[in-house]
Amino acid sequence: MGPFATPGDSSRDRLLKPAAESADIRGNMRNRDREPQTKIRATCPACGEVELTPPDVELHVCTAAERSYYAFVCPDCFELVTKPADQRVIRLLVSGGVPTRFWDPPAELLESHAGPTLTYDDLLDLHLLLDEPDWWSRLVAACH
Repeated sequence: MGPFATPGDSSRDRLLKPAAESADIRGNMRNRDREPQTKIRATCPACGEVELTPPDVELHVCTAAERSYYAFVCPDCFELVTKPADQRVIRLLVSGGVPTRFWDPPAELLESHAGPTLTYDDLLDLHLLLDEPDWWSRLVAACH
């Protein structure tokens, strides 16, 4: 009897099909034969439209609605893709059986920021300033 022969089977030629296994976005092994056949179409920035199943996608719903997103690993290029998820996308993914995680953003994410964006040049200037022995007095003087 071969490794996939049916116990008690009188025909030695009859074999069972081994389970088809693959990994989901979290790296967990799963059996595609036992999952619902819901298909989700998403777009990878590099590959274009791809077809996924619910375990391939993670939905992260934030208490600050504009911060909600979904993520998947592209089945063609294996890159992690994240996309914003508005209420319509959330409803579609939940109705398709996509696992959902709820999260609260850290307070820093919701703070308002005034002034220009910090650039690489600004960061390099600060690094050079910190090498100077009088860096603190120069920093205080620049702020006044």
